[in-house]
Amino acid sequence: MTRLKHLALAGAALAVVTATLPGAAAADSGDRGGHRPSDRGLSAVIRYTEFGIPHIVAKDYANLGFGTGWAQAADQVCVLADGFLTVNGERSRYFGPDAAPDGSLSSAATNVSSDLYFRGVKDAGTVEELLRTPAPAGPSGDLKELMRGWAAGYNAWLRKNRITDPACSGADWVRPVTALDVARRGFAVSVLGGQGRAVDGITAAKPPAVPAPSAPTSAPDPARTAEAARALFAAENATMGSNAVAFSGATTAGGRGLLLGNPHYPWQGGRRFWQSQQTIPGELNVSGASLLGTTVVNIGFNDKVAWSHTVATGVPLNLHQLTLAPGDPTSYLVDGHPERMTARTVTVPVKGGATVTRTQWWTRYGPVVGGLGAQLPMPWTTTTAYALNDPNAANLRGSDTALGFGKARSTRDVAETLRRTQGLPWVNTIAADSAGHSYFSQSQVLPRITDELAQRCSTPLGRATYPASGVAVLDGSRSDCALGSDPDAVQPGTFGPARMPVLRDTPYVENSNDSAWLTNADRPLTGYERVFGTIATQRSLRTRGGVEDVAAMAERGRLTVADLQHQQFANRAPAGDLAAADVAAACPTVLPGDPEVCRVLGAWDRTVDVESRGALFFDRFWRKFAGSVPQAEQWKVPFSAADPVRTPRTVNTAAPGLAKALRDAAAELRAAGIPLDAPLGAHQFVVRNGERIPVSGGTEALGVWNKTEPVWNAAGGGYVEVAHGTSHVQAVGWDGSRCPVARTLLTYSQSSNPASPHHSDQTRLYAGERWVTSRFCEKDILRSPALRVVVVRG
Repeated sequence: MTRLKHLALAGAALAVVTATLPGAAAADSGDRGGHRPSDRGLSAVIRYTEFGIPHIVAKDYANLGFGTGWAQAADQVCVLADGFLTVNGERSRYFGPDAAPDGSLSSAATNVSSDLYFRGVKDAGTVEELLRTPAPAGPSGDLKELMRGWAAGYNAWLRKNRITDPACSGADWVRPVTALDVARRGFAVSVLGGQGRAVDGITAAKPPAVPAPSAPTSAPDPARTAEAARALFAAENATMGSNAVAFSGATTAGGRGLLLGNPHYPWQGGRRFWQSQQTIPGELNVSGASLLGTTVVNIGFNDKVAWSHTVATGVPLNLHQLTLAPGDPTSYLVDGHPERMTARTVTVPVKGGATVTRTQWWTRYGPVVGGLGAQLPMPWTTTTAYALNDPNAANLRGSDTALGFGKARSTRDVAETLRRTQGLPWVNTIAADSAGHSYFSQSQVLPRITDELAQRCSTPLGRATYPASGVAVLDGSRSDCALGSDPDAVQPGTFGPARMPVLRDTPYVENSNDSAWLTNADRPLTGYERVFGTIATQRSLRTRGGVEDVAAMAERGRLTVADLQHQQFANRAPAGDLAAADVAAACPTVLPGDPEVCRVLGAWDRTVDVESRGALFFDRFWRKFAGSVPQAEQWKVPFSAADPVRTPRTVNTAAPGLAKALRDAAAELRAAGIPLDAPLGAHQFVVRNGERIPVSGGTEALGVWNKTEPVWNAAGGGYVEVAHGTSHVQAVGWDGSRCPVARTLLTYSQSSNPASPHHSDQTRLYAGERWVTSRFCEKDILRSPALRVVVVRG
């Protein structure tokens, strides 16, 4: 197609959007009792460029939502439909009660647990109440219009297209949705770190028999519970993480900012990202990635600003230890007066026509929980119970925060958006702008747990858990232990913006899922409460390696987007730099009689590129060593807060577990028929439509920036799939023109449908360490050789 025809076609399509009025649909404010929103009069223009990336143009928010819902459905209808089953509490009806959800919208271990929780949210009208809350505490009118349009667009795609994805083709559980369903999905994302983490504990909690059994029920052991809480919230055990760095103009070739965002998210299921550009002429023009089912760009850039997020260390929940009324385990005392718990009886349908009914118990603090996962039980006895407080259960503002970022013209506007919306539940924000500013903020919706309150009101259990993990356990029997509010907080019981860790305009700001303390190693952040994270504690290997890399880049200066691209695929393994040479030197003594192990260790190049020989062996060895040898015994030089990037160091080759880890790793590979010096890519790969695609990157244990957490299957050839890791990557800068300079990658590609041409195209790019050149400006969109223009109407 000639450029002239491109222009004519695009111009005609844009004219349709300009001329089409929402009409009666604009007056319909949304869900109206759960009915499907009308799509009458709604339309959008979708211009597809290389790799199936849609550029959606509409005249207002409802129409933009319509185009976004349509385009997401086209790529991800089965994953989206599965998520809507989840938030409506209907998984057991279609898939049986005992199967496991994909984990994208809660930690529920079974479908029935998931259903009981989400059906309880639905029965209580929780999301409806939040939608009625006026902004800024509640969602804005623009966001409600986006949700209304998104649902209408999704439904219109279902009505007009045949599903080809075998995951749900012909399935009776793929159904139209409402704007309320879209809001419920947003609620699930908001509470992932709080109630979503405790779903099994909420749905299984039940009062003890009265009179109590003769055998006493022991209280949680404080030391054991503190360690379990620390492990539960530790970055190394998380299925989500990220790296991000922003450089100020003082370090760049043109004096403008640079941003590299590298979120680490699941490669399968409903927590995937999806790329698009959203445009309302004169109002909004933003490009980037959205979590599936959300209506906005969550991580992205415009012509002036770029931002990314990293999962933060702030703990978005706390517990209240209840003193129960004598003889009544469903009443608790506050200042000596009994208060009855509220019983919520929830019934869910189960495959085959049966139902399951259970009662959940709620208090002034939140739901009673029987624990936070199997490793953190909170037994409900005749004298004590535990209630969970999750402030994000009153927060539907996260998408308003993203919408504000999309319209920002500077990092100052990013900061103002955070101040105004206060909507981010579990992430930090890193941003850069075209004027050369860098910005970091840990602006989270957190329970207002000050260190003073924790000191004054912690129970004996809380005095162990709070210092170790940031999980506060407060005395629920005292009204003077209520959380209180900051004057600048839009939501009671949370911190206001003035209390958040913030760093502006340093040469770099960087985060790799540790606390805010070493955002810039030359300007450590201090003074924040323990619930935000730790200060002067040991950093992860990924943080240490990241700070080393970006500090050296800032020192070198004259940086460009190409330098960001190089950093993403440098594939340096900090654990190898710290330990491989010493282990190789000690190997003949530690492991006599196996010279091959020693030779492979000594020859490894300390990277995790697909051609790196010895990387796989070191990875399997280091996992075993780090997992079996106590941290204090792994290094000869201990951690020092005065030298946090270079300590601990000098691996302890005399540690008793080192020889065993080497032997076990060698035996494991040999039993699988894998040579110890096999190139990494031969045994770290994903399979798409029968094609084996090797991928680089390394694990959390190795501290690699380009994180890859693969699934080990020795019989299948090694690492045969990626569970989570590098997902949507963006390297963004500015060169003085009207268009940002941006390179992106969506590692697992746009569509989960194996029949789609965009099921694995970017995965192959990722394997080759190649990038997508972003087409942000109109002239670049129209020049795309893959340009395809679709006008979608209701």
